[in-house]
Amino acid sequence: MDYAIEMLNIRKEFPGIVANDNITVQLQKGEIHALLGENGAGKSTLMNVLFGLYQPEKGEIRVNGKPVNITNPNIANGLGIGMVHQHFMLVEPFTVTQNIVLGSEPTNKFGKIDLAKASKEIKELSDRYGLQVDPDAKISDISVGMQQRVEILKTLYRGAEVLIFDEPTAVLTPQEINELIDIMRSLIKEGKSIILITHKLKEIMEVCDRCTVIRKGKGIGTVNVADTNTTELASLMVGREVSFKTEKKTAEPKDIVLAIKDLFVRDSRKLDMVKGLNLDVRAGEIVGIAGVDGNGQSELIEAITGLSKTRSGSVTLSNKEITRLSPRKITESGLGHIPQDRHKYGLVLDYSVGENIVLQTYYQKPYSNASVLKYNEIFDKAEKIIEEYDVRTPSVYTKARALSGGNQQKAIIGREVDRSPKLLIAAQPTRGLDVGAIEFIHRKLIEERDKGSAILLVSFELDEIMNVSDRIAVMFDGKIVADVKPEDTNEQELGLLMAGSQVDKAGVISE
Repeated sequence: MDYAIEMLNIRKEFPGIVANDNITVQLQKGEIHALLGENGAGKSTLMNVLFGLYQPEKGEIRVNGKPVNITNPNIANGLGIGMVHQHFMLVEPFTVTQNIVLGSEPTNKFGKIDLAKASKEIKELSDRYGLQVDPDAKISDISVGMQQRVEILKTLYRGAEVLIFDEPTAVLTPQEINELIDIMRSLIKEGKSIILITHKLKEIMEVCDRCTVIRKGKGIGTVNVADTNTTELASLMVGREVSFKTEKKTAEPKDIVLAIKDLFVRDSRKLDMVKGLNLDVRAGEIVGIAGVDGNGQSELIEAITGLSKTRSGSVTLSNKEITRLSPRKITESGLGHIPQDRHKYGLVLDYSVGENIVLQTYYQKPYSNASVLKYNEIFDKAEKIIEEYDVRTPSVYTKARALSGGNQQKAIIGREVDRSPKLLIAAQPTRGLDVGAIEFIHRKLIEERDKGSAILLVSFELDEIMNVSDRIAVMFDGKIVADVKPEDTNEQELGLLMAGSQVDKAGVISE
């Protein structure tokens, strides 16, 4: 068999943990090979070994049949291996071209950096692979999906023949996911080979040729995707049967907890992104907001949580006006917030897991006394949440940045849900989580609903909105344009509403 990459019996250890326990992965030339496993199973660690960021304790790596020693990413690049990381490695004030050539800057005959030549080459690469990237755009001005394309171009510019995608769809909208799948197919047509780290079983079934499953650091086996299905893959990944349908009793909504009236919110460009929005969420119900990214969802969440100012209108929480309160005062009024950007708003990455779990309550008893932190209490609490939410971490003292993205997310969700807030805002709560963890989080949201919390769920995953919500508010162009029950609609109808189609009084959709 003609293999582009062979990783044979790889073992990688960290203090107190064996991340990769004699794992073998073989990538055939011209295939898309999925690497599937739970959060913290060791997938990203294994690929960081291939890319030279980690050195294995045991095992052998072969490129095109020849044994190699990859001690740093430059050697990996020289061997034709490129990696698109889950959290992008881009300098925001720089242009696309400056980011792509960073560390490999081309020079003219006078020894000066030739950005014009690089820009032309990048434009040609972008056109060849259908990436549609503007070489002169600033990173800070382009979408997350476009930033990912810049990362792909960075690897192609350095001559990558093997591309590693680490959770590439975790931060993308459904449309951007479809575009990325098209890009991956075009890369394969050009003779590239791809390793795709993902939790999303539908994507594996749609685009991958083979799939290697890792569970708790061990290789479970490799299957042909054509010979399997999502149920079998889910069972291989978590070691038990997984339910894709969330079981829940009918909601019994009570008093209004969140009331939003005629809300207007501007973005950083001073443009109105929320335009006279009205919405109520009651105790004992989950209201899902469905919408294409960029229709004001982020600005709405920031206004409710106090992270940005409103232009006009009001937000009340349990009949208390919170529109102009600070984020801490709003939290103390009974708000829990699972933010859509866990690194920017959810965690202090250089604090320990234990410290992060009390970020909302560290100044209160029993965690603080006369402004002195009581670490025994803090870490005791953290241990309980880590166990309940299955946060895979060597200890409570481990820095948050050392955890996998999914385990960071579980720590945030545990922190917010544990306080049993009156209103829980869950923004992309299962982003980057595996199917077993998604099943668990959905169950936790429904438990909170049944205890009487009001839950506002914001998600780009339509199946999540349909599965978990009791009521769906469709957001388009800064307004709620429809309010429907999941049992009375379907994904196609929601898609039309999200694109701006109207519903008349008889319930008929018009373009």
